[in-house]
This record gives sequence, C-alpha cells and structure tokens, in this order.
Amino acid sequence: MKYFILFFFIFTISEAQNEKSLTPKLENIKWISGTWHGEAFGGITEEIWSEPSAGSMMATFKLIVEGQVQFYEIEVIREIENSLILQLKHFGSDLKGWESKDETVDFPLIEITKNKVVFEGMTFEKISANAMNIHVAIENNGNIETVTFHYTKASKNKKPLKQLIKVKQAKETMTIDGIANETIWDNTEWHQLDQLWLGESYTADDFKGRYKLSWTKDALYLLAEIQDDTLVDTHKDPLVAWWDDDCLEIFIDEDNSGGEHQFNHNAFAYHIALDGNVVDMSPNKKGKLYNSHIESKRRVTANTTLWEVKINIYDDSYIDNKLNKAKTLQANKNMGFALAYCDNDYSTERENFIGSIPVEGKDKNRGWIDANIFGTLQLID
Repeated sequence: MKYFILFFFIFTISEAQNEKSLTPKLENIKWISGTWHGEAFGGITEEIWSEPSAGSMMATFKLIVEGQVQFYEIEVIREIENSLILQLKHFGSDLKGWESKDETVDFPLIEITKNKVVFEGMTFEKISANAMNIHVAIENNGNIETVTFHYTKASKNKKPLKQLIKVKQAKETMTIDGIANETIWDNTEWHQLDQLWLGESYTADDFKGRYKLSWTKDALYLLAEIQDDTLVDTHKDPLVAWWDDDCLEIFIDEDNSGGEHQFNHNAFAYHIALDGNVVDMSPNKKGKLYNSHIESKRRVTANTTLWEVKINIYDDSYIDNKLNKAKTLQANKNMGFALAYCDNDYSTERENFIGSIPVEGKDKNRGWIDANIFGTLQLID
C-alpha cells in the first residue's frame, strides 16, 4: 500500500513569531544533520541528514514495517534566492518513483528560529541535542490523519562496550507475578550482584544477589533473587531518603551513549522500593515517582526475595509531565545497564550498596550520575 505524504504547517506563524527569527542560512539549521531513528505507521523510521556543504543538505528516509521496506525518500534543502527550499521525491521499495522524472515536491521556507525550521508544509522541531519532532499529515483515501515523528539521534560517542551481556528474547507472554514460571527464565543464565559500591564488607549471611534478563518488543524484563536477612522500609513517604531503605535500583541508558545523567534523562536510575514505588531524580533536582515506567512484583520466602520486573524503555527525549511513548525494542540493540541493591539493617542510613559491575576509582557510587560506568546489554533473538 502506498502512502501519500502531505506535510503540513503545524505551528502557526503567530506561534513562530514568539521566537526570534534567524537568517535563512543552512548554518542555522545544521542541528538537523545526523542519523535519526523513530517510529511511525506501525514501523521503524530512519532519516539521515548530511552536514551543510556546497549550499545544500541532503537526506535519505525509509520506513520499515515487519522487516520490510515500505518506501524511501530523497530530500534536499537548498539555499536559493536568499532563502531555503526543501524538495523531495518518493520511491517504492523497488525504487520505482512515485513522482514523474522531473517532478519534485517543494516546500518553501517560512521561518527559522532557534528551535524550529518552518517550511510551507513541514516543521522540524528541536527538542534537545539528540531529539527532534517532525509533524506530518497523512492523506489516505480522502482521510487526513496527523502523525508526529519522534526522532532520536544516533550517538557518535557511544561508550566502550563493557560487561557485555547478551539478552535472549522471550517468545511467550510475560506475567509479572513474582513466580517466574515462564520458559525463558529456565533457559537464561544467572548474573551475579556482588560488587561493593558503598559501605563496609558484608557476609553472605547478610546479603547475596543474582539476576536474569529477557526482553520483548515492548519491554526489558528482570528477574532478581535477593537473599537479605533483614528488609527495611522505614520512610513511608516514597520521596524521602528513598535510597536509605532496602530497594532494588535499575540503571538504564537506552542508546548506550554513556555520559552524565544526574538531573536529566540521558539515562534513568530507577529505585524500586519494597512497596513497589519507583523513584528517580527529575530535571527539577528532586525525587519524582516514575511508577508508570516499571511494573514489579516480589515474593518473599524465608530470607529470599524474588523480584520480577517489567521495564518500559524511554530515550533521552523523555519530557516529564508530557505524553511519552516507550521505545519498541528489536534484536541487535545495545543498551547501557547496571543493577544494584541498597541494603539497610535498621541503621539511619543504608549500610551497603552492592552493584552488578566493577567500578574503577575510589568513588564507586557514581551510577546515579555517570552512565559511563554501566555495562552493556545486547538484545538477541
């Protein structure tokens, strides 16, 4: 089925005028350049924009649905007559053009501001250095549907792979009930949770931990077995000193790019309390509940707690208090990951912080700030 793409002007001129207009030069829109990945039309989209050179920028676009290319585009932005124009052509999966040989679909420039490039028919919106939105309308059989492309830029500076764990895909429905009776858990190896990040040395009677991982296209799944002689949850307010109670902490860096994430969503550090509340630091520099990101269930037998966790994956374009869509996962994807456990035996502060990966240097409690310390998960079929 062919899609006729009708790009439209989402942001009115009056809205654009709230920002200062920039000169219509390619240097003012160079932030568009890069390799961008997103989701639309029930599939995966890829759009690759070149840096400005010789008075133009060019891009290739393709849509993949269920492993099959649906169509391609070639796009060009050119400097012409003291302005810019965007021109494109569509091609089917067999590279047969939708437009005639000499025909292009043209979009003259309306305005450039710091965070928007507004053409007469297409608007690029900068969300962050690694995220942008393109708003489009699709005309199909006389009906028009508004579609927003949420794009994330592929990082050029990914951290080196370390503690690489290959994670098998689950072929069955995963039920979060703390029982772990899915077939995938029987066919997955345990990994140890045994690196002391904070506190004094501990004995196996005090703490012992291990974990397994799996994934589906919807989420990452964790099974953690924690042997802890004392479970402590003294802070009833989930946003007060949550790190000083016993809790499981899951670190996720969606694109495995590493870097600082203390008060931003370059990566997430989810603290899962014994009561199931999920807390991370927000860009407002305060703790915030992210319960919609995590579904968990734990069962306790004697001194052993079995945690079963579903983790929805979000990238660094995530904006608090907005509607955000979790990422669809696929094989061969790499993600930054670490696991840790805060252990307290009725002290005023946690006594130990035990992680899944060795951390170099004297200060090993850096996971909540520095995603470079994370290991790497590679999703496989």
